[in-house]
Amino acid sequence: MSKRRIKKVAVIGSGIMGSGIACHFANIGVDVLLLDIVPRELNDAEKAKGLTLEDKAVRNRLVNDSLKGALKSKPSPIYHQKFASRITTGNLEDDIAKVKDVDWIIEVVVERLDIKKMVFENLEKYRTPGTLITSNTSGIPIKFMSEGRSEDFQKHFCGTHFFNPARYLKLFEIIPGPQTSQDVLDFLNGYGEQFLGKTSVIAKDTPAFIGNRIGIFGIQSLFHQVKELGLTIEEVDKLTGPVIGRPKSATFRTVDVVGLDTLVHVANGIYDNCPDDEAHELFKLPDFINTMMENNWLGSKTKQGFYKKVVNDGKKEILSLDLDTLEYRSKKRASFATLELTKTVDKVIDRFKILVSGKDKAGAFYRKNFAAMFQYVSNRIPEITDELYKIDDAMKAGFGWEHGPFQIWDAIGVEKGIEIMKAEGLQPAAWVNDMIASGSASFYTVDNGATYYYDIPSKQQTKKPGQDAFIILDNIRKSNEVFKNSGVVIEDLGDGILNCEFQSKMNTIGGDVLAGLNKAVDLAEKDFEGLVIGNQGANFSVGANIGMIFMMAVEQEYDELNMAIKYFQDTMMRMRYSSIPTVAAPHGMTLGGGCELSLHADKVVAAAETYIGLVEFGVGVIPGGGGSKEMTLRAQDLFHKGDVQLNVLQEHFLTIGMAKVATSAYEAFDTNILQKGKDVVVVNKDRQIATAKAHAKLMADTGYTQPVKRDDILVLGKQALGMFLVGTDAMNASKYISEHDQKIANKLAYVMAGGDLSEPTKVTEQYLLDIEREAFLSLCTERKTLERIQHMLKTGKPLRN
Repeated sequence: MSKRRIKKVAVIGSGIMGSGIACHFANIGVDVLLLDIVPRELNDAEKAKGLTLEDKAVRNRLVNDSLKGALKSKPSPIYHQKFASRITTGNLEDDIAKVKDVDWIIEVVVERLDIKKMVFENLEKYRTPGTLITSNTSGIPIKFMSEGRSEDFQKHFCGTHFFNPARYLKLFEIIPGPQTSQDVLDFLNGYGEQFLGKTSVIAKDTPAFIGNRIGIFGIQSLFHQVKELGLTIEEVDKLTGPVIGRPKSATFRTVDVVGLDTLVHVANGIYDNCPDDEAHELFKLPDFINTMMENNWLGSKTKQGFYKKVVNDGKKEILSLDLDTLEYRSKKRASFATLELTKTVDKVIDRFKILVSGKDKAGAFYRKNFAAMFQYVSNRIPEITDELYKIDDAMKAGFGWEHGPFQIWDAIGVEKGIEIMKAEGLQPAAWVNDMIASGSASFYTVDNGATYYYDIPSKQQTKKPGQDAFIILDNIRKSNEVFKNSGVVIEDLGDGILNCEFQSKMNTIGGDVLAGLNKAVDLAEKDFEGLVIGNQGANFSVGANIGMIFMMAVEQEYDELNMAIKYFQDTMMRMRYSSIPTVAAPHGMTLGGGCELSLHADKVVAAAETYIGLVEFGVGVIPGGGGSKEMTLRAQDLFHKGDVQLNVLQEHFLTIGMAKVATSAYEAFDTNILQKGKDVVVVNKDRQIATAKAHAKLMADTGYTQPVKRDDILVLGKQALGMFLVGTDAMNASKYISEHDQKIANKLAYVMAGGDLSEPTKVTEQYLLDIEREAFLSLCTERKTLERIQHMLKTGKPLRN
């Protein structure tokens, strides 16, 4: 069978979803042809310019405006603005013939079957046989769309449902039509995972497929429970947010963002098309939702939904909707005794047992909520899928849940879950009782580092497919542990490669983590061949433990503080100059000390969604773990001749001084925090540890030797320092920065200039580390710096003073 390659795709329809999908293909290096309809009439601007309906600017107006809007939106749909050059726009009249040259056509037009069928009829005239053709419908049955099309079309046609926003949500549902060939399904399943960085889930052609069927059930079930339990919308959002591993926007805020009309459209579709669903009546909209629809309170897009932003006396306030009176009121703080009990439980999965045994309203809410969810998901097999793990995968990837329904049920205990259901007058599907009777006590088990799930037809635990490309740290932590302290776990990844995984709160770097890193290098040098520093937490690391720095500074324990900073610097240098390759695997927030660690690894294998930067200015200090030294060294390595030196140094200075954070790994190449030709980016985060391990192994196998310490770093002394001081002075004079900002910037300038040397001089890395540490310490004696650190510890936000 010939290997299918995707070099070019056509996206038909440039709305929010179409433009988002086009951007995500551009993200991964694919050329995109984005087409939309031709406008029927001129707008005022076009009339003023004297244009006609025949002008190209007019004919491509819809597609160009949509794409422009998408590229300006936040969060951005594209990894790097320059990637947008991979997208060519056009319209469905002048440019439709170009689809003959693409490898995959994706239809993303309005959710109306008649329009979609017309588009397919038109596309088939130009489509080259063998080209993939798919629809991004969120609910129209796939079988209706391909009716009347040619055999070749039907064989290569299916649903490919991306979730919005296409860059950030990982679910990629593949829905076969009646004639879709198995080759096509296998290809899309693999492509989604490997290239698009998605969790691919092959679903059945049932209303709303998997993600929305279960997700909308969950939301509708909450809509009905709110009234029943007398809860406010703030209380529901408190109970259904991060405490149970769901996004901060929880339930009602999420509905506001997505749009109430979108939700109602899907819920109505399920109500109309699933008459035999046992929860049929639940998909009926409660009265308050109908009223909100009539009032056009659809959420963010109409400026009010369950929440509404108002400005009183120049102050912004967010009001909440009272579901009884349907009037807006000031937000009320929600608190529950049961939630207090989970405060010390770091791992979300360990909280569920506590939550369902709560004695208050929260406990009652969770029992009711999970009981309904457990019954519903167990009854959907085999209707929407034959495998239970697909439901969990869909909820995690499409709705941002940390754990799927069957994983939560396992965490509570399968028998305990059934007990809770019975108390609510509910029953699990018969297969769950069969599972217990067959001797399987849980839906999932882990064996030899691999996840197994209970397979209903064979009544046995079966290995979950597709995980051979992944290393799941949760699965190997216990069996492969080599060392552990309160800050890290060091695991053997096999093939001579160790992994050092942070286990501190938010993966902050304190004494225990540094001790663990040193231990990892020692172990790797003695008995292994390479070291990966990686974890699968929400974020790689938010930086050094500033609480510890604050305590030492307030107590004026400057000797201890000096030792602590030196320990951080020495650990970074130990990683750089060890006799084994070190590979950092950052993802999510990689800030401050987390960024410094990445700067000192031999190689970085970053997830595409890495937000990396040196943000120390926000807490009133300069990077003190080798970051200031490293940016000076990297600037010097780019120096050419003449005045370019100062320009390059100034760019690196501003990266730190403006606390720039890349909004994707690709942007980090612009600031030289990631280095072209050395560091690599992985689109699928699930593959990251395995990819980092492979790079460490390759470096070891090709003869890694310990780097030689640098003593050839050219610093510019007074020449650079003068330029920096003039610049910070001007910025302060024009009120762009405060006096304290200027003080911090001047300290950084001193370090990056290499001090006030009278002429350009070659220095060692240690020389730069020493003046960096001195500057850091002196800033820790400043009252305004301590105010900044305290403010960050209290609020999580930087203070400008």
